[in-house]
Formats: sequence, structure tokens, C-alpha cells
Amino acid sequence: MRPGAGVLAAVDIVKRFGGLTAVDAVSLRTVPGEVAALIGPNGAGKTTLFHCLAGAERPDSGQVLLDGVDITARTADARARLGVGRTFQRLAVFPTMTVEDNLRVGAENRTEARGFVRVGGLLLGILGLFVADDERHRRRVEEVLELLELQDVRDAPAGSLPTGTLRLVELGRALCHDPSVLLLDEPASGLDTAGTRHLQRVIRSIAASGVAVLLVEHDVELVFDVADRVFAMAEGRLIAAGSPAEVRADPAVLDVYLDVESTA
Repeated sequence: MRPGAGVLAAVDIVKRFGGLTAVDAVSLRTVPGEVAALIGPNGAGKTTLFHCLAGAERPDSGQVLLDGVDITARTADARARLGVGRTFQRLAVFPTMTVEDNLRVGAENRTEARGFVRVGGLLLGILGLFVADDERHRRRVEEVLELLELQDVRDAPAGSLPTGTLRLVELGRALCHDPSVLLLDEPASGLDTAGTRHLQRVIRSIAASGVAVLLVEHDVELVFDVADRVFAMAEGRLIAAGSPAEVRADPAVLDVYLDVESTA
């Protein structure tokens, strides 16, 4: 994590697609050391807002700020170099590479040096020449393998592993990049009950290290168990924000999203 960092803010974000306003003047912010969650029914606009924060989409108006600096015009790659990590709803791993090598890609790209400098460092490593950061990268990969309990599959090609394990591999690669803000897109998708519980422990550990975490997730029970703050959206607008207990009891949220029986 980058010291003193981790506040990612959406300020009055508006995003339209033709005549449809997918996100309508939504504001929220992450806090270092806390887990925030974004929930809402299908079509609520949460994925579009997530993409605006990650840099995959450019808002029509409003700002995205990272530690007070306007990054609205920055690309997703530029945001990653500034400390915004993310995972994807559709898995994005290198299937022919081992789990360890997938994580190492994240570690070796965490420097903020220009692209040609990073590529040069990778080439030197391939040639067996000394690279100053190599041992630091190895240590980070080992730390993340242990955190995610992936040591037993470290040498397995990623493409041979089940979806639930690949979710952890993708999360591991993002962690190896040392983000100050971590955006998780449906991280529990494909996980069984045991895997979801493990993921919950991992997310809490990540936040405890000082990283700001924001997840978009349909597993409401996971959200209310792991999140410190919850933001609820419907029809492109933010309809509630607060602690899990406050949002779970909010009449507007119950009306548009949550089954009343699930709060009993």
C-alpha cells in the first residue's frame, strides 16, 4: 500500500448511454482500512459506476478523485500505477501461466516507472541479469500466496483450475500490485460456501492492512457480513448509505431490493 493513500471519491458522477442515464449524480468515497460495498438490483447502475471509478468508462459529468487529485481523464492503466487495483466480473487471468507467474505479473508491474523501463526490467530478469527489485517482487508473491492459501496450486497452470480458485488468483495478482484502493467486481461469483467464508476473511485482512476496499456484489449476506459501509443504488441513483444495519433496515432499500424476510 502507498502510505497516506486510499481515498477514492466519486463526485456527482453522471453517465449516459444514449437517452438512458445509467448513473445519475452519484457521490461516494472509500476510506483506508475500511470495506465499502455497492449493492442494488440489476440495472441499478452500480457496474457502470464501478467502471467509472476504475477507468473503463469516462463519466459525462462529475469527477473521480484519488487522494484529492482529479483522475477523471486518466486511463485504467494510469490509475493502476497510481494505486487503484481491481478485479473483473469476467475472469482475466493468463491461463497458460502458473498461479505463481500470474501473481508475479502484478508484482513486476507495481512500479510507477515508465512502460519502457518496466519492460526493460522484465527482459533483464529473463536474461538472468540482476534486477534490484526482483527479491522484493518474490517476497510479495510469497506473502500473497500465503494470504490466499494458494501455495498448493502455485505451480499449476491457471487454466486448469476451477472458477472459484481463479477468483483468488485474480485477486492475488491485484494485491501483488500493492494497491491503496482495491475495487472488487463480484468477487464471490463461483465460490462455494467455504470459499466465500475464506474470501470474507481475506477481504477483512486486506482492509486491516490499511487498503480501502470497494466491492460490487450480489451476495447480500457476504456484503452485510464483511462491509463497514454500504451504498445502495436503484435506477441510477444512490438511495441509501450507511452501516450494514442502517442500509438493511432502510425502507427504500427494502422496497426495491432486499427481501423483507431476509432481514428477520
